[in-house]
Amino acid sequence: MKKQSYIPAGYKPPLDAYDTQRAIAFIKNTFQDEFSKVLNLKRVSAPLFVSEQSGLNDNLSGVERPVSFDVPAIGLDAQVVHSLAKWKRLALKRYGFSIGNGLYTDMNAIRRDEELDNVHSIYVDQWDWEKVITEDNRNLDYLMLIVRSIVKAICNTCDLLHVRYPQLKTKLCPDVAFITTQELEDMYPTLTPSERENEFLRQNKTAFIMQIGGVLRSGKPHDSRAPDYDDWQLNGDIFFWDDVLSRALEISSMGIRVDAKSLDRQLTISCCDDRRALPFHQMLLHDELPLTIGGGIGQSRLCMLMMGCAHIGEVQSSLWDAETVRVCEQNNVPLL
Repeated sequence: MKKQSYIPAGYKPPLDAYDTQRAIAFIKNTFQDEFSKVLNLKRVSAPLFVSEQSGLNDNLSGVERPVSFDVPAIGLDAQVVHSLAKWKRLALKRYGFSIGNGLYTDMNAIRRDEELDNVHSIYVDQWDWEKVITEDNRNLDYLMLIVRSIVKAICNTCDLLHVRYPQLKTKLCPDVAFITTQELEDMYPTLTPSERENEFLRQNKTAFIMQIGGVLRSGKPHDSRAPDYDDWQLNGDIFFWDDVLSRALEISSMGIRVDAKSLDRQLTISCCDDRRALPFHQMLLHDELPLTIGGGIGQSRLCMLMMGCAHIGEVQSSLWDAETVRVCEQNNVPLL
């Protein structure tokens, strides 16, 4: 599936092919150093796939099909991860991380049902991170504190990038506007969720849109969220305004994770009670896993935002339909 790609009038690539690769490496190396220091995270190795029976794969909105394959040597079916939302929490327990400490890792995924456009690809690359917290940290104030820390790391990285490449023009706002999805719906009741995001970011430039997953007063959720990793009252998405594409660009989905009580509630609401029998969910329901906060930060999206690229295919190698390739070739958009 694909959406029509949007090509800004008169677009020119911000850097040549060689410097594009150098800038991508600079952004990735600099940002992971910046945000791991501010959140006190240690790098770990992570799986590309998990067993289907483990229940560790991220179900996203519940409709995306994972890439699956059989493994005859062990007699099980494996799934390429959608994200590491659940695996990270289990890893914190296995690796003995203490309160206030956390992990981050490179996560690579294949989302074959993704709609393709300027910012969506079937290949997903992100920093997945998770941190051990206390019961007292499970509140909006702490969530907002972590969001501000991540935004500061992003803005610091962008400033350092511009020292290296002064020809780049992206300006990111470090001041975060916080708003809930219900407040956003009340503000723009006639608009779709994505249109609300665009209107709010057009005015505020950097925002954290909170409480995603539950049903709003309109009878519909702002967006779907799996019921078994984020607490829907304590989660959200980080957005920046993208001047090149004239739209809100989501950079991170994150949140304070479910405890036993919120997991129990959200499984029932989502009609997913069958998951209660899975090993991961059993551990959560019996308070055998640490309380955590975590999320994912898009690597390619961060690069295209900071560099001022018009298409995510300029900063990552993926597969594109013939029409997208043709339009990009005709409009000076170099796909890798």
